[in-house]
Amino acid sequence: MASQNTYPLPTAIADITPQWLEAALRERSPGIAVRDAEVLDVNHGTCTKIRIRLDLDAAGKAAGIPERVILKGGFEAHSRMMDYMHEEEVHAYADVAPLSPLRFPACYFAGFDATAKQGIVIMEDLVARGVTFLHPQRPDHPDAVARRLAMLARHHAMTWESPDIRPGGRFDWATNIADTTYFSTVLTPEIWQGYVDSARGAAASVCFHDLDWMKTAIDRLNRFGRTLPNMLIHGDTHLGNLYVDVDGEPGFFDSLPHVAPSMFEISYHITGALDVPERRRHERALVAHYRDELIRCGVAAPSLEELMHQFGCYLANGYAIFLVNASEFQPEAINTAYTARFSSAMLDHDTIGLLAGLE
Repeated sequence: MASQNTYPLPTAIADITPQWLEAALRERSPGIAVRDAEVLDVNHGTCTKIRIRLDLDAAGKAAGIPERVILKGGFEAHSRMMDYMHEEEVHAYADVAPLSPLRFPACYFAGFDATAKQGIVIMEDLVARGVTFLHPQRPDHPDAVARRLAMLARHHAMTWESPDIRPGGRFDWATNIADTTYFSTVLTPEIWQGYVDSARGAAASVCFHDLDWMKTAIDRLNRFGRTLPNMLIHGDTHLGNLYVDVDGEPGFFDSLPHVAPSMFEISYHITGALDVPERRRHERALVAHYRDELIRCGVAAPSLEELMHQFGCYLANGYAIFLVNASEFQPEAINTAYTARFSSAMLDHDTIGLLAGLE
């Protein structure tokens, strides 16, 4: 994805030099020059976000590269163990964003270095553009969720049961969600019990505290997913990865593309985005709205009843993600808020009973 001029990709912030930045930006804008670069601030997390001020020559400015950019990559102690995530995000910007109806930040470089286990994306600074970022502790409004679901429906329709997601297809690099091994590494007795005993465990019903049930639930969801229509999904549509653009249109970032059934993503988004009473009042109408948009896109969508059945089943996935999500990836308050939302939805939908019926 990157030329030899950019290898090896830097894994230390100190190695992000003007010379390296120039080589990276020339991938898409040949001939530009970076005369100097200054790191303005660093936001540590699952992926590190580094705000950089560029001193560009006239060719760089003419190419549309802004003075301030965000460089994202793996610069944390855990980063080499999460190279798969960096690679997925690079694919999102390099291979999916140019074709998707979803609005992504403008991207100026996206490269993955398998040897260094590093992926780097250089994109526009959305703060400089003046967008409004969403936040997990500020639940969204149903009307805004509906607008986002319409965009996700168009994105899903793009590859709904398409040859593009099969071997030899345009997106055959995308892993089926049923084949991921993430949960096998975190659903261990020590990790699980530690979180069950934490504030987020206290925010969830004790009905969902049993590790054996959770592992069985994930196994059943994986088998169930293989029987459903699959497509390329955004992969992580919680509020912390979303924004509202200056024109009011929904925006998406931090995509981790996978192949999955549609309700894997829609259940995750609606439940995470809405306060519990709002989700109860509006979830069915929102899924119906999403389904209507699929039909407008030419998809032979399942019935609303079938989609709601899938919705109730896939709640267990969102619950598992946030109950055991490390505080290095999301602050404890956010993990707790999401755990509580998913736990409430699982009680409302009798997710235990739904998953038992998948045997």
